Amino acid sequence: MASGIYLNMVRQWAIGNIDFDTHTFKVALLTSTYAQDETKLDQHDFYADLTNEVTNGNGYTTGGNSVTPTVPGTVDEANDRLDITLPGTTWPASTITARYAVYYRDTGSGATSPLIAIVDFGSDVISTSGTFTLNSSTLRITA
Repeated sequence: MASGIYLNMVRQWAIGNIDFDTHTFKVALLTSTYAQDETKLDQHDFYADLTNEVTNGNGYTTGGNSVTPTVPGTVDEANDRLDITLPGTTWPASTITARYAVYYRDTGSGATSPLIAIVDFGSDVISTSGTFTLNSSTLRITA
């Protein structure tokens, strides 16, 4: 399965529980045993639903890093879309093995922190006493 958005993100955005301009967001790393598939995109709604997060320690903190999405000032009318940038981040001086990155709105409670999107690296990415780097991604909303 490739990268994608969680279905609940659309609902949470529509009812005002996700505001990319003002809310707090994080990105967490998951191991390959999360085994992402369409069912998880449909059924995993909140951070508490995630399994197999990278273990706390060795440069990684449970819950991941804080990030600030970028929303453009205008929509792309020529292409009928809005591109929201989900920023990259780094975990310096870390020993991490991860397969996925999951963006979510952080409410302070895993049970109410809605999942946004998952990035599938395609295979495990490993840092050994070095910097684990996550590149930015684009959340594209098309009309």
